[in-house]
Amino acid sequence: MSLYAPVIGLIVLAAVFAVGSVAFSAVAGPKRYNRARLDSYECGIEPTPQAAGGGRFPIKYYLTAMTFIIFDIEIIFLYPWAVRFDHLGVFGFLAMVTFIVLITVPFAYEWRRGGLDWD
Repeated sequence: MSLYAPVIGLIVLAAVFAVGSVAFSAVAGPKRYNRARLDSYECGIEPTPQAAGGGRFPIKYYLTAMTFIIFDIEIIFLYPWAVRFDHLGVFGFLAMVTFIVLITVPFAYEWRRGGLDWD
């Protein structure tokens, strides 16, 4: 248990800092609320009114999210495979080739839909 004492101490310190920061900002922060302060912030531009039913997000939003997920999953699987490549043998190589082929399908779909065009 003594090996985990520094880790537990760091977790406690981080929790105290997080809770203390939120509590201190609630106590010391200004309490002047107005319409502009309570309105949603959209990167410095005027907020757009929401349509009835919540409105629709453009397809670019979902394609950007899909890009992140595709590359995130790819890295999660490729990094451990690259570290232990010499111990996995032919089965590991074939499994990773299959994974790369399967991950190329959504990537090609997104490319075709224009998710990688940043204009």
